[in-house]
Amino acid sequence: MLEAAAANRDDAPGGPRTTPVAAEQTPAAIARIQRRVVGVLAAGQVLGGIAFGATISLGALLASDISGNEALSGWATASVTLGAALCAIPLSRLAARYGRRRALTLGNLFALVGIAVVISAAAARVFPLLLIGVILIGAGNAGNLQSRFAATDLATTSRRGRDLGTVVWATTVGGVAGPLMLTPGEALGAAIGMPPLTGAYAFSIVAQILALVLYLVALRPDPLLTAQQLARTGEARREHVVEVDRPVAARYAIFAVSASHVVMASVMAMTPVHLSHLAPEHVTLIVGVTIALHVFGMYGLSPVFGMLADRWGRITTVLLGQAILAASLVTAAVAPDEPMAVLVALFLLGLGWSAATVAGAALLTESTETLRRPRRQGLSDTLMTSSAAVGAVIAGVLLSAIDYGGLAMVALVLVAATVVLAPYARR
Repeated sequence: MLEAAAANRDDAPGGPRTTPVAAEQTPAAIARIQRRVVGVLAAGQVLGGIAFGATISLGALLASDISGNEALSGWATASVTLGAALCAIPLSRLAARYGRRRALTLGNLFALVGIAVVISAAAARVFPLLLIGVILIGAGNAGNLQSRFAATDLATTSRRGRDLGTVVWATTVGGVAGPLMLTPGEALGAAIGMPPLTGAYAFSIVAQILALVLYLVALRPDPLLTAQQLARTGEARREHVVEVDRPVAARYAIFAVSASHVVMASVMAMTPVHLSHLAPEHVTLIVGVTIALHVFGMYGLSPVFGMLADRWGRITTVLLGQAILAASLVTAAVAPDEPMAVLVALFLLGLGWSAATVAGAALLTESTETLRRPRRQGLSDTLMTSSAAVGAVIAGVLLSAIDYGGLAMVALVLVAATVVLAPYARR
């Protein structure tokens, strides 16, 4: 059986070993494994999204409060993305050799340590320590990012976008719950003696532990090791394994995903600080609701964008995402001082990011032959997160210099570049 072969290979002492593919490994058997993999990854994303949602809401506020300088508020988001950038390639290489399961559980461990460090930094009011903790949370987020690629390891061409979108969608629950836990988290934190602005992390710790246990126990057989096994034995079914490499399309996919992520991360990172000026008396409530809707936009309709990518094509859906991003940025630029306009802009920002990321990740996967896939996926995540880290730092400077609306207009440049380069990918 395929399950037994892959499990033996994944758990072999000293690393993976090659196991012959049995004749009874039919497409139906592979499809059953894929359904189970998608279910486990989706459940893990629900849990992992809680820490992510809390961090994007609290990071800028904690950085501004502890440092005493709003210009440094973007360093929190920059640190999250830096942590993801530093760990994307190492986790991908770990996955290529030992499977997705070990890479994802290591990511959960990073996040748990990071949350503890952030709480300690808030208690001691040490800004560099805060950044170290947020970097570790970002390292954990590198594992969450890898989950979307794990959903495509055994997916067929006709369902690749849909399966990827389903796993991305699962982050909605945790990602929306995280920001909404700011107010009850503060009450819980005060009751148990946690530092201000860190109470929501109490929920995140429990969620990360549950996700770690889930991956260790349930992600068997490992989807990436199974796909590599199929490719190496020569008995791989074409609907599950990519045999043709298309580097030009893959490079465009990497650029489109990275550019869209920079636009989203830069504007989103500055929104809590901007809203704190518009409504300082209700800052946690307004920031929590706005970021929750933004996160819902990022993940809530990802299965729809996955189906559109399967039906309309990957590049067409990437361009749809750019159109939505442009609408978001124009809204923010036209009415930056209206909280409701900012809320709408953030929701559209999440939608545009979702369309571009889901379609771009599907395009990258099917443009890369199976045995080369982990390395290129790790490169994509590294470029995406490292460029967003730089963008978040620059966004803090731009917010001080040209205000929120000016920041939105600058971000339009990357949207335009993604649209202009699309014809080259189609060739």
